[in-house]
Amino acid sequence: MKTNDIRINLPASKSLSNRWLMINHLTGGHFRINKLSTSGDTKLLRTLLAQIESGSNKVYYCNNAGSVARFLMPLLAITPGTHLLTGDERLCHRPMQPLIEALRNMGLRIECMEEEGFLPITIHGSVPTRRTVSIDPVLSSQFVSALLLVAPQMPEGISLTMTQRPTSRPYIEMTCDALRMAGIEVRRSSNGRTYYVQPLDRKLAAATIGIERDWSSASYFYTMALLRPDLRIRLLGLQLDSCQGDSATDAFFSQLGIVTTEVRNPYRAAGRSITLRGGGALPKTMQFSCLDCPDLVPTFAVAAAAVGVKTVLKGVSNIALKESDRMESITAELKRMGGKVTATDDTMTIMPAKLHPTEMVRTYGDHRLAMAFAPLKLLFPDLEIENPDVVDKSFPEFWDEFAKVINA
Repeated sequence: MKTNDIRINLPASKSLSNRWLMINHLTGGHFRINKLSTSGDTKLLRTLLAQIESGSNKVYYCNNAGSVARFLMPLLAITPGTHLLTGDERLCHRPMQPLIEALRNMGLRIECMEEEGFLPITIHGSVPTRRTVSIDPVLSSQFVSALLLVAPQMPEGISLTMTQRPTSRPYIEMTCDALRMAGIEVRRSSNGRTYYVQPLDRKLAAATIGIERDWSSASYFYTMALLRPDLRIRLLGLQLDSCQGDSATDAFFSQLGIVTTEVRNPYRAAGRSITLRGGGALPKTMQFSCLDCPDLVPTFAVAAAAVGVKTVLKGVSNIALKESDRMESITAELKRMGGKVTATDDTMTIMPAKLHPTEMVRTYGDHRLAMAFAPLKLLFPDLEIENPDVVDKSFPEFWDEFAKVINA
């Protein structure tokens, strides 16, 4: 029976899950982690961390998981032995130079096997000789998080200074919050540029860690609420006061008339949830900074194009370095559907235009492209998404949850 009240089960946050897996590895499995993400990236990280623990294989293949490769690089650099870190063709074209340079400046040994600054690399595990390091975080905040996560296992900890304003700063703060929750001392300088992490020199208290539901995954259902204002979509377990940078989803879609309401139920395990209701007035134009939430650019661009609102997305320079060149792939697919998109180095502008269906949306092997364009099936039911299984990277259950809205 059809209903206007749709309940969506979101996965646990991939970003939080991967940070807690790293912390748990470095503290000897000290924490019990409830409800880890079911994403392919989290499963891959668990497998590779188990590989490090067993010492059975010195080749670490990271598929197309940039965060996994970046998190493992400093860990392998302080793990005895010689290790090969590599991945698929796309990953081997994603930038690693700032992290490689930072580790080398700490006295750690890394050799680029092909092109300097890119995977594959050979890592000779050793003890760092310097505590102080600088790093450029413009290309990825993961460079900073990777070093902070491993810092408690370094003999003197770390003093890390960022030379530029970082991309996705909330995810650096997420890393710091997780370390503090684990009982590790983390401080930030008054100007916000330098982080200090103390070495792990005491026994930590045992604890059970609960992982928040994933805001990145929630964003696609905001687009569906926008296109189906007759529905009330409830995102189970999600909370507004989140440490996740992609909680900026709410701020963006509120400008498009989506009303977000948090509901608390003390009698359910997932005591919080968020309900979405569309139908509010649309603006003629809007702009939004994506500097702290670049993974949301595909969602925002498609949503703006679907409702014909002129939208300027700023702070998007690093989206060309993701699982696909998202600057090119988003622009190409929207234009194939009649959209009007212009892009500069750091800005994407979507102009009002009437969309039409194409036979298939190309996804370029990028999970976020597949999920961002999927809500357009509400407008064009026969629209096909290329390689739908690509969503397994972050949200394996996406199509089952998506079907709840499509079939309503």
